[in-house]
Amino acid sequence: MLSTLTRPKLRVFTWHIHGSYLYYLSQGNYDLYIPVNAEKSEGYYGRGETFPFGDNVFEVPAEQVKNMEFDLILYQTDENFFRDQFDILSENQRRLPRVFLEHDPPWGHPTDTRHPVNDPEVILVHVTHFNHLMWDNHNLSAHVIAHGVTEPNVKYSGKLSRGIVVINNLPKRGRLLGFDIFNEVRKEIPLDLIGMGTEAFGIGEILHPDLPAFMSEYRFFFNPIRYTSLGLAVCEAMALGMPVVGLATAEMSVTIDNGYSGFIHTDINYLIDKMKFLLNDHAAAVEMSNHAKKTSLDRFSIVRFVQEWEALFHHVIDGDYASEYKKL
Repeated sequence: MLSTLTRPKLRVFTWHIHGSYLYYLSQGNYDLYIPVNAEKSEGYYGRGETFPFGDNVFEVPAEQVKNMEFDLILYQTDENFFRDQFDILSENQRRLPRVFLEHDPPWGHPTDTRHPVNDPEVILVHVTHFNHLMWDNHNLSAHVIAHGVTEPNVKYSGKLSRGIVVINNLPKRGRLLGFDIFNEVRKEIPLDLIGMGTEAFGIGEILHPDLPAFMSEYRFFFNPIRYTSLGLAVCEAMALGMPVVGLATAEMSVTIDNGYSGFIHTDINYLIDKMKFLLNDHAAAVEMSNHAKKTSLDRFSIVRFVQEWEALFHHVIDGDYASEYKKL
């Protein structure tokens, strides 16, 4: 087998589903091809204007995808797998090595929901160990590649005695992402909400490249989400060195070390008390900031992240998906 260092760059076709995830995925030593259409429908946005993608991310007009050569297809949604591939991929492309990246936990029963992809030739990848644990993966090969984020060139100051929440379209997404909790907490704690579709309740969208500088002055990051994958916004806040306050649910329960890098609990009143503590003790917040930064470097290394993806791509393409990549 050729070393990955001596091989030509892999050509991976995928869709633009989660812009920030695609941006971090694009930090690897492979080329990503994404479709674009005139309507800019879901998955067909192309590169867009929000993320500073490098020269290894290529837009392909949707109608021309069938004429391209790829090494691997990376699916990211049910629609990609059950609809889109038949609309834009050729028959030969649909026989290429395939990976399905599952971004979410089960939305049905939390333990008894079977994953919709049940093809032994498709490698299923989860973004958190919690998601892997909760999905019924049909006893197929499944793997976890934990998030990786780049380290921002901005330092945390925490000089602003306020907390910040970063969730797109939070008002529309309701209880699942904790809109009710956000409203309850901000009755007692000064909180700012940013993200697309938040103008009526917060500041609105801040472009991804501008987020670190904007967030760095806030005392802490608050994550009111009840049940979801570990949000990249949490990882980005920790990479910036922000203390994180949130619910002790899903992957958050093994991400935040309570009293060290932030505070987690299922008691909202406990969290409100800890937010007040951080607002009143800047020195304690700075100490937690250092711990959050260290945790991020240990857990969310972008180097580790892209190396795991590249290794997995090569194993799948070579047809020798090694035992260390198989998890039930």
